[in-house]
Amino acid sequence: MIKAYLGMPLNEFIIRCQEDYNHATGEFSRLLQHIGIASKIVHREVNKAGLVDILGDIGIINTQGESQQKLDVFANTQFIQALRACGEVCGVASEENSEIVTFDNVMSKDGNYIVCIDPLDGSSNIDVNVSIGTIFSIYKRFSPRGELAKLEDFLQPGNRQVAAGYIVYGSSTMLVYTTGSGVNGFTLDPSIGEFCLSNINMKIPANGKIYSINDGNYHSFNVGIQKFIEYCRVPDKETGRPYSARYIGSLVADFHRNLLKGGVFMYPATAKNENGKLRLMYECNPLAWIVEQAGGVATNGNIRILDIKPENIHQRTPLYIGSSNLVNKAMEFLNQK
Repeated sequence: MIKAYLGMPLNEFIIRCQEDYNHATGEFSRLLQHIGIASKIVHREVNKAGLVDILGDIGIINTQGESQQKLDVFANTQFIQALRACGEVCGVASEENSEIVTFDNVMSKDGNYIVCIDPLDGSSNIDVNVSIGTIFSIYKRFSPRGELAKLEDFLQPGNRQVAAGYIVYGSSTMLVYTTGSGVNGFTLDPSIGEFCLSNINMKIPANGKIYSINDGNYHSFNVGIQKFIEYCRVPDKETGRPYSARYIGSLVADFHRNLLKGGVFMYPATAKNENGKLRLMYECNPLAWIVEQAGGVATNGNIRILDIKPENIHQRTPLYIGSSNLVNKAMEFLNQK
């Protein structure tokens, strides 16, 4: 483990990690640094959104069937441009694009990595000034370097990630990521324009008092999940129940709170969304790896999220993620015969 100190700049932390992580190279470090740069640009626009013409939707429905917000498009453009410019990425799968985006410049075609990204998670909350975020996942390519990236490069299970992270744009802007050796968090210091180490070796509590779920879908949930929700609501001194219901509607924000305080986030299958609603590649996989590195659990109700072999880049899945004891208790109810 590297010798880190509170306030260490992100770039210094990344460079020091090259000596400790086998897969960390100068290429990989530049890639992470470019993600950091793009997130600062998005942070700037998010924080002045009410002062410029960047709020509201643009009248276009994206590939997910959701109305695109102006900031969705802006964030998507910024991250793709940054990843193209870094020269280490040969292609991107984004929530905002129906197909993979391949980079045909010589430097990028030789890039060793592909990135899956949700450029602006929780964008339906933009207009009401609620925390939103970015989620990203990094893999090594399968196809030969020097060629255009192929779809097969992206259809890898989450257990093959080499890095995963998210940025939450809230009361402060924070970047949290893992490369498989723990989870660390960096808070943006606007006075110097740098992400600085603020949370070292983050661990999620095994227990928690928060459950996060869209209660409006209650009558569409599996009976087992309905029973678990009732379990959370019943007073019990021994377990500290009732638990608190907290649901922001921005996956990053709900996940970040539970990571720090302990809790379980659930987005089950419903009658309307039989395969779940959250996207496996650029939402569930990166957060699943982060929570596991922090000591938590992530499952679709049947198997570990990271073991799911994706069939398409926009594949959806149910998600149960968070503190190990709470997720396991939810699974007891879900799998009751």
